[in-house]
Amino acid sequence: MMRAVQMGDIKEKVVFASALCKEYPITGHTISALRGLNLEVVEGEFVSIYGPSGAGKTTLLNLIGGLDQPTSGEIVVCGHDLSTYDEDFLATFRSAYVGFVFQSYNLVSTLTALENVAFPMELAGWSGNRVEKRSEKLLKLVGLSHRTDHFPAQLSGGEQQRIAFARALANDPPLLLIDEPTGNLDVETGLEIVGIMEKLKTKGKTILVATHDERIVKLANRTLHLRDGRIVVVDE
Repeated sequence: MMRAVQMGDIKEKVVFASALCKEYPITGHTISALRGLNLEVVEGEFVSIYGPSGAGKTTLLNLIGGLDQPTSGEIVVCGHDLSTYDEDFLATFRSAYVGFVFQSYNLVSTLTALENVAFPMELAGWSGNRVEKRSEKLLKLVGLSHRTDHFPAQLSGGEQQRIAFARALANDPPLLLIDEPTGNLDVETGLEIVGIMEKLKTKGKTILVATHDERIVKLANRTLHLRDGRIVVVDE
């Protein structure tokens, strides 16, 4: 069984990265997405990651979430050194510890809103009654109880993103990784997403969000400014 992050008076490190590098071979040469990055995030912290396109924001989230592995350096998340495990373990790790929200929503088009939220819990082996109750609770949290039986194509972009937040919370993970959650939304709809993130902050979730949205940056406990794969400024 996986060791859970311990919650107590002393805040645990949920994310620890040291000399983290990620390189991608591209047509005969190498692109360096991250260059010796160091980072610590403790439980309950809300960290925004700010920087131009290509700065390494999404790469960093992918490494923290075990969706990709570093070229070199150390990345420890919820007590697990992710560079030492195979994909079978990482899949189990992601299910237990990490909730993802992607800019493109990534909902399953053939599943209803309720079924999209329920899916991670079903994969984790939750009982049917427990899955149903939690799915309904999460849809209520994001204000979409009235959209239970609608498919993604029947929902607006903002509604799909709210479903994505509900799905990310399905297994009650200690860590949320969120990539440009308002990037495809208009100003008013983006405000709804900011409101959800504010709720999650008050609930004490550990959150890392890549964003250009100043409203989200203002919510964060601190902001990391990335440029060319390095943290160049930290705003506390």
